[in-house]
Amino acid sequence: MTYLLIDAVFLLICVGAAAVLLRGHSSGFWQPAALAGGGLVVLTAVFDNVMIAVGLFTYRADAVSGLSVGRAPLEDFAYPLAAAILLPALWRGVRGSSQAAPEEAKQ
Repeated sequence: MTYLLIDAVFLLICVGAAAVLLRGHSSGFWQPAALAGGGLVVLTAVFDNVMIAVGLFTYRADAVSGLSVGRAPLEDFAYPLAAAILLPALWRGVRGSSQAAPEEAKQ
């Protein structure tokens, strides 16, 4: 199994979970998530290249796609993107449900 396949499944799960958590309340969500994702991708590019260059970790050649940003394989960028999608959606979903509970109790 390649890292690209694992990443694709992981990202699909994250996007699906975000859609469920947001349940149509996604206005104002995607632009900040995209900005955060862009920042995380830049940081990942810088720090993964440094860590790979100093030998902290390596990848099996047959498990990566061969596409890379410097020394960092393309597959490394799925996890920061997933975090930029799933964590704010989780925050909004949990915060939204906890704010709705007191209003329901008033009725």
